[in-house]
Amino acid sequence: MDKIKNPFSPGAGSPPPEMAGRDGILEQAHVLLGRVLARRPEKSLLLTGLRGVGKTVLLNEIERMAIHNGYRTILVEAHEGKPLAVLLAPHLRSLLFDLDRLAGAGNKVRRGIGVLKSFIGAINIKVGDFDIGLDIEPEPGAADSGDLEVDLPSLFVAVAEAAEERGSAVAILIDEIQYFSAAELSALIMAMHKMQQRQLPLVLIAAGLPILPGLAGESKSYAERLFSFPDVGPLPEADAIRALQEPIRAAGESIEQEALREIYDMTKGYPYFLQEWGYQAWNHAMASPISLQVVLETSEVVSKRLDENFFRVRFDRLTPREKKYLRAMAELGAGPYRTGDVAEILGVLINTLGPVRASLIKKGMVFSPSHGDMAFTVPLFDEFMRRAIPQFEN
Repeated sequence: MDKIKNPFSPGAGSPPPEMAGRDGILEQAHVLLGRVLARRPEKSLLLTGLRGVGKTVLLNEIERMAIHNGYRTILVEAHEGKPLAVLLAPHLRSLLFDLDRLAGAGNKVRRGIGVLKSFIGAINIKVGDFDIGLDIEPEPGAADSGDLEVDLPSLFVAVAEAAEERGSAVAILIDEIQYFSAAELSALIMAMHKMQQRQLPLVLIAAGLPILPGLAGESKSYAERLFSFPDVGPLPEADAIRALQEPIRAAGESIEQEALREIYDMTKGYPYFLQEWGYQAWNHAMASPISLQVVLETSEVVSKRLDENFFRVRFDRLTPREKKYLRAMAELGAGPYRTGDVAEILGVLINTLGPVRASLIKKGMVFSPSHGDMAFTVPLFDEFMRRAIPQFEN
């Protein structure tokens, strides 16, 4: 098999050759973008799902849709240690200056630049060495209180009004949104509430771990009425098989049905794992069709690659106590897990586990799907933990 023609692309955010099983979410995004352009209210989207299910791929695809529909877009990735304002300010500055170069009457774009200048000055943050517009004065009384929950809605209003004046719209796309602080998430929710109240052309499309709906609800009780929370999960068997079979056919080759079913059984339909297995099976096969025997021979290689890369990079961030907690979870099977059962496996009182559990949630390793339950944020991590620490000792 020609490795250069291999259609599969395992990687962080790499677009798959076949976007299978995501039509419903893409249709939601299509409707959202169209209705907001038509000045009709619609809920923004907060995509939720485990690691490796393709949330970043979907954000990139939705950004392409937005650009095709005439939107100005901002795509950022949240991470620990970088405030929301620092991430957004340079992109908003570029967006406003692009709008300023367009022909059209009115001064709302230049006002938007002034509001952004006030925002940056009030929050007193370093956003990099760029010129915010020396010929434009800050807008007094607009986004300059120093309180993010007050100032961000004012800034978004100014940006949205500037886009509206130029016959455009804005889509802000944020990956890993769960890393923002409670105050930052609250400010974003309040800003989007203002957008919906005024029917302004600015949408938020973000992605995060399954804890996101709970975080949003805790921040503002009206979040569930402001956002839709599409669940990005593993692919059903038919879609998983299509995601493997169609790219192979398009490349002029074929794969046996038994091989497809075996890959599905091993990956449980998780998109990143499908790409990894498809990639390695193609490279291992001597000729078409890719057989069940090839897939079985490839499995050891794929498991080793996943252990050394996808899983290990997360495992190495853990303290010994955190590893022990996760290994106790894995001892119980696939999960979800009752916190009391984990405590029993560890031989400790349940109230002693609070700090380590909180640390694992903060690191994005586990989440609580319901009260008293815990689950891994990384698919098949229980199997990896049993391989990494074969013998459990409490």
